[in-house]
Amino acid sequence: MLSNKRAKRKASGGRYGRLSRITANKSSLPTHTKLGENKVKPVRARGGIEKSRLLTANKVNVVDGKKAKVATITNVIETPANRHLVRRNVLTKGAVVETDMGKVRITSRPGQEAMINGVLVK
Repeated sequence: MLSNKRAKRKASGGRYGRLSRITANKSSLPTHTKLGENKVKPVRARGGIEKSRLLTANKVNVVDGKKAKVATITNVIETPANRHLVRRNVLTKGAVVETDMGKVRITSRPGQEAMINGVLVK
């Protein structure tokens, strides 16, 4: 179980009391948006609101100066988050991808925002 709560042990090595399993303290697994046809999954969040998770995508909104165009992603070139995500073609914020317009750096968070925005890299 992933949690956003404090550790079980103190700095001295002693244990804290029993950790509660309140839903607010639980966290979710990372989405790992991959390269492929566009697929979005709705997720219920706290308060009943509905968020969208982008599971796979192959389009990116590219901003070049003042113009914005939609480009098709062909490959992931580099990812500063983790070098192993490049082999799996996982799209993350800061990743550099190859498109039909050239190299693009992703500026949005695909797993959280359900869309991919990027800036052309010179």
